[in-house]
Amino acid sequence: MSDTGIPDDLRDAVARTVTVSRLLVSSDYDGCIAPIVSRPQDAKPNEASISAIRAAGALRDTEAAVISGRSLHDLRALSGLDDDAVTLVGSHGTEFTTGFGEQVTDDERALLDRIVKAFNEIADTHPGTTVEVKPISAALHVRNAEPDVADDALAQARSGPASWPGVQVTEGKMVIELAVIETSKGHALDILETQFGSDATVYIGDDVTDEKAFAHLTGEHDISVKVGDGDTAARYRIADTDDVAALLELVVELRKQAL
Repeated sequence: MSDTGIPDDLRDAVARTVTVSRLLVSSDYDGCIAPIVSRPQDAKPNEASISAIRAAGALRDTEAAVISGRSLHDLRALSGLDDDAVTLVGSHGTEFTTGFGEQVTDDERALLDRIVKAFNEIADTHPGTTVEVKPISAALHVRNAEPDVADDALAQARSGPASWPGVQVTEGKMVIELAVIETSKGHALDILETQFGSDATVYIGDDVTDEKAFAHLTGEHDISVKVGDGDTAARYRIADTDDVAALLELVVELRKQAL
């Protein structure tokens, strides 16, 4: 196990946190368990991270979860985590294996159809942008567009469908996502913590969309970890996806010793 990228204060925090009775170990997918890539469908996971989070979920009194902006279907297919060891949560915390966090109405589905149509019209006139359709949202990706094209596409999305009544807006790295029900990774953590009865939570994230989860983790033994640069509410920071694997391995090793 290599953990040279883990700061000493984070290592010390993990050593304290793994001693709680019931522990939730959780992470975002893209930018954490899998590196950011140009084409979202090519985001293959770091196998060391997959092995470690599976190992965490197999430990006594320990729950493991991956919370992603991706649809639950895509998250399961890309991660390969289709067993009971790890709980998967898609669509920024609204799509659980048991269904949506709240019922989706016919009006909301019609609104999603309008959003998809508007996004497709933007993509048609902005080369390099793509539209990803999910069960309760649609995302306009601009990572592969020229900077001025990307900026204009995002501006049109903000002034257009993002301004419509009933639309929930989430912006990430080179993407804007519009949902028809409220989404929050922090809310997803609430649900998981309640279901599991956890005493502390470890959460790893890299994007703007993870900040709601970071802000939620206020417990004495909670650990929030930002991957990469940028302002954050997280208590700790690591550099990249290799460090994520090392951190998850460290959590598993120290948790085993604590148990």
